[in-house]
Amino acid sequence: MKKHNFSAGPSILPQEVFEKASQAILDFDNTGLSLIEISHRSKEFVAVYNKAVALVKEILEVPSTHEVLFLQGGASTQFLMSAINLIKKDNGKAAYINTGSWSTKAAKEAKNFGEVIEVASSADTNHNYIPKGYEIPTDVDLVHFTSNNTIFGTQFQAYPETEAPLVADMSSDIFSKPVDVSKFGIIYAGAQKNLGPAGATLVIVKKDILGNTGRAIPSMLDYQVQIKGESMFNTPPVFAIYVSMLNLEYMKAQGGLKVIAKANEEKAAMLYQEIDNNPSFVNHVAKEDRSLMNVVFLLNDTSRDAEFLDACTAAGISNVKGHRSVGGFRASIYNAMPKESVQALINIMKKF
Repeated sequence: MKKHNFSAGPSILPQEVFEKASQAILDFDNTGLSLIEISHRSKEFVAVYNKAVALVKEILEVPSTHEVLFLQGGASTQFLMSAINLIKKDNGKAAYINTGSWSTKAAKEAKNFGEVIEVASSADTNHNYIPKGYEIPTDVDLVHFTSNNTIFGTQFQAYPETEAPLVADMSSDIFSKPVDVSKFGIIYAGAQKNLGPAGATLVIVKKDILGNTGRAIPSMLDYQVQIKGESMFNTPPVFAIYVSMLNLEYMKAQGGLKVIAKANEEKAAMLYQEIDNNPSFVNHVAKEDRSLMNVVFLLNDTSRDAEFLDACTAAGISNVKGHRSVGGFRASIYNAMPKESVQALINIMKKF
């Protein structure tokens, strides 16, 4: 039976990528060695790293003002790394937009380095919308937001406007659509949604905003050190970078982000149409803020939740149980999710 994996992450990747990665584990590039035993300083892996960086720059149209890094520690390390690199040592301030768990955790880390101003929040309705109409102070060192919220199923359709460096956690919607990178000071993203496996973290940073805090930064957390070392200040996550490179090649072959964005819009439209037209289901997210990556929904009769999950399992559909903080169900429909899998879920929903 075909499996339809709606996991929020680590998530589905293209089958072609899995197959190539599997072969590299056994014999990488006809070296007679496994990918995971070669030196990260070898010419073979340096070529992989350089290609991965080049593809990120090409696909996202990264300007020359920015540098691309592949680091470790996930987005959770970037919560503090972005803050320590931008918030000034003396009287530093940072503005945060609170749209859920991840932005809350990011703000908590930033408080270790300066004053944190929550300029907007959707906590009043359990984060089922994206705040609008807020004002951002002019004297802050950064403005941080989470572009897509995996738990609550919301997504920024327009990005905040500010003169301060704009910092975005794009872990769950990077590479799902075109992005004007020039507007951002820092974009960071755990790879395990649309890019690759867990273990690598993509960081795109504007070089001229660095080195201005007046504070000492530990080497591993210093973007300037990581840029100078080309992401190899310490041993990089070799396998995760290689798989990310394979997936970037796949994205390019599909036609790039405009083509990918159109497919993502079509998949989301299919699923939201079923939710809106099926009297057994409901979605409480503001329609203008609905995520194209993580579709959350509830049964009006919650006593049937277990029955619905059992029906999904019988049909080969996995990982649709919602996060404990919102309940119900969640279908994560990242780039590699085919329409046939979305339709399989819809078919089960129709039976309810």
